[in-house]
Amino acid sequence: MNVYIYRGRWKIKFHLTTTMAARQHFLIICLAILLSLCRSDPDALQDFCIGELKAQPSINGFPCKDSKNITSEDFFFSGLAQETHTENTIGSNATLANVLNFPGLNTLGISMNRGGLWRHGGLNPPHSHPRASELVLVRNGRLLVGFVTTDGVFFSKVVNAGELFVIPQGLIHFQYNVGKEKATAITTFNSQLPGVVLASNTLFGSKPSIPTEVLAKAFKIDDQLVNTIKSKFQS
Repeated sequence: MNVYIYRGRWKIKFHLTTTMAARQHFLIICLAILLSLCRSDPDALQDFCIGELKAQPSINGFPCKDSKNITSEDFFFSGLAQETHTENTIGSNATLANVLNFPGLNTLGISMNRGGLWRHGGLNPPHSHPRASELVLVRNGRLLVGFVTTDGVFFSKVVNAGELFVIPQGLIHFQYNVGKEKATAITTFNSQLPGVVLASNTLFGSKPSIPTEVLAKAFKIDDQLVNTIKSKFQS
């Protein structure tokens, strides 16, 4: 007996015998295919979905803006053309082009930032993006870019203008200016809203704060030092 299973454009043919083993193998194969289908992202049901930011986001983004009110401006964003101001305590800043300020990205699964690091020593502090991998393109200057794996292995590279470095999703990473001039990087993400977890602010500046004794034990330091560090992040 021939049995066909359809998956998208593919037709998979099976020839079954009447043995119990053959039936069991067939059921296992069917289950595997069904599970893989459940994990796949659904195909888009429309050309685009300009985000209606006044509404609450759903699982996969914001509700769609009324098509009657869509113009070419909804597909345009000029923010990354502006110079990034980096005169602050850490010497870095970023302009974000995600769904919150570029609604045309809604449901498309992409976004982009422009980051600036002020002269030698400018730092984009250790952080992670829980919902996206990151591709760093250095536009000018020289950046030390690095990340740490879940096994505690540190990978890094000095990246020059025109070069790329990729950071896997969810891993702690940073960018540090090792050149003599201001550096600029364009970073792209496979998420319309990658999210950012800034390690230092999260641990020492959360509200309400993490108990001092927890941080003291985790970092193997005394309570007084933890409170001193906390005071730097509380405003």
